[in-house]
Amino acid sequence: MTGQGAPILQSHLPFTPWSDPGLARMPGMVPVEGNWIVVDDAYARQMALRRRLLNDRPDDVLHQLPQSGPAVEDLREVVLAALPEGFARTEASIRCPDGVEVATGGDALKMLGRLLQEDLLLLLPDGGEHVLVAGLLCFPASWTLAEKIGRPLTRIHAPVPDYDTGLATRVQRMFDRLPAGRAMWRANALGYADAALHQPHREATPREDGDPVRYLRCERQTVLRLPRTGALLFAVHTYVVTPDRLTDVQRAGCPIIFGE
Repeated sequence: MTGQGAPILQSHLPFTPWSDPGLARMPGMVPVEGNWIVVDDAYARQMALRRRLLNDRPDDVLHQLPQSGPAVEDLREVVLAALPEGFARTEASIRCPDGVEVATGGDALKMLGRLLQEDLLLLLPDGGEHVLVAGLLCFPASWTLAEKIGRPLTRIHAPVPDYDTGLATRVQRMFDRLPAGRAMWRANALGYADAALHQPHREATPREDGDPVRYLRCERQTVLRLPRTGALLFAVHTYVVTPDRLTDVQRAGCPIIFGE
């Protein structure tokens, strides 16, 4: 998506998946320490973009199947109970860290999308696999929610070369065994020529390569089983930094090759 204005960047990257043994292996899930909801120094600018997308392009960033209703309400309760320091709750609204007031009623996914930097994807078990039944996706990294909704994990990851049968089996086994309330997370590292956060891409559309990589995009991906419905939440917090924001230690072993 072009026309997003000046790049929305974090001042630093709090993790490097390539240097942490727990994150480097596939699927590379480690327990969350502290709150799974993250507020960082890009909160105000990321949230301004998220709210604009929700207002102007809701059909692009929101999809919800009918059977997801109880899980979405379960998610609302979990998030409101887990909001970290910086959020102030009243009886009917939340004051966000950027000072914006968000009413807690109405459509749950829209409401949560106006609160959190995380994109929120909900999956339910169906026929031995977990299926994507609802999603709020404002910051896609080269995929579209419309193509993935209603599909199982193996079909969702079909374009990913490393997501073979063995990895799919390990991921599904981990999801099946994850107890309610225990959040796990992993991270990836992607090189992009464009810092735009909203970068949808349909599977059939040829990719345009050749521009030099100037930005490192990392997703902190958290998995949490919801307590009432057993649905799985897949929450994605997106970081975008320039290579000069990495420490010397972080640059060591970085798999991304940056252009001039």
